[in-house]
Amino acid sequence: MDFIITLVNGLSLGGIYAMIALGYTMVYGIAKMLNFAHGDIIMVGGYAILVFLAINPIVAIIASVVFCTLLGIVVEKVAYKPLRGASPLAVLITAIGVSYLLQSLAQIIFGSDSKFVIVADLGKLTVGELVIDVATVITLLCSMVIMIALNMFVKYTKVGRAMLAVSEDKDAARLMGININFIITMTFAIGSALASLAGLFYVLRIPSINPTFGAMPGIQAFTAAVIGGIGSIPGAMLGGILLGIVECLCNAVPAISPYTIAIEFAILIVILLVKPTGILGKKRREKV
Repeated sequence: MDFIITLVNGLSLGGIYAMIALGYTMVYGIAKMLNFAHGDIIMVGGYAILVFLAINPIVAIIASVVFCTLLGIVVEKVAYKPLRGASPLAVLITAIGVSYLLQSLAQIIFGSDSKFVIVADLGKLTVGELVIDVATVITLLCSMVIMIALNMFVKYTKVGRAMLAVSEDKDAARLMGININFIITMTFAIGSALASLAGLFYVLRIPSINPTFGAMPGIQAFTAAVIGGIGSIPGAMLGGILLGIVECLCNAVPAISPYTIAIEFAILIVILLVKPTGILGKKRREKV
C-alpha cells in the first residue's frame, strides 16, 4: 500500500518536472540555447500567486500564468533576441545573468525569508485503504492533460508544425515563409506558462517560497530533459516521470534518502555514457 502511495507521489512530482523540462527542451530544440533562467520563472510564478492570493485563488493562478508568459516574452526580446547570432557561450552567460537578476529582484521586493503560500486546503482522498492528498491527484491529472494537449498542439496546429519545422532546419523553415522570430517568442511564452503551472503545483506540494525557490526544481527538470533527450518533447515527459519516481522511491527508503540527488545525477551520468543523446534523443548531423 505504501508503495502505491509512493508511486502516485512519484508520478505527480514527475509531472511537475516534465512541465518544467518541456520549457527547456522546446527552447533548446527550436532556438538551440539552454535557458538557465527558466527555473526562476517558477519562482516568479510562485510570488505572483502570493501577491494575488488575497483577491481569489483562481485570480492568483490566472495572474501567475499571464505574468510569467509575458515575462518569458520580455526576457526573450530583451536578453536573447539581440544574441541570436552570438556564440553559445555568450547566450549561456546571459541566461545565467538573467537568472541572478530575477533572484535579486525577488530578494529586493519580497526579502530573503521564506513565505508560506496556502493556495487551498484540498484535503485527502480515501480509496479503500489508500489515503492520498487531493493536491497530488490533481497535480498528476493536470500534468497528464497539459502534456497531452501540448503534444497535440505541436502535432496538429499550424504554429506547432512550424515549431517542428524550425527545430529540424531553421534556414529551410525561413525559406518556406515561417517567421522564425515569432516561433521562438511563442516557444518562450509556452515554456514560461508551463513553468508558472509547475510553480503552482510545486507550491501545492511544498507551500513555501523564497528567491531561490525555482533553482533546484529547474536543475532537476533540466536533468530530466537531458535524460529523456534534450530537444525531444516525449523525451522531456519521460525523463520527468522517471526522475520523479526515482526521487520518491529513494526518499521512501531512510537509508538512501540523504543521497537522493546524488543518485539522480548518477543515473544521468550512466544514461549519457550509454546513450549520449538521451533515451529518446536522436543524433543529428551538423551541416557544414
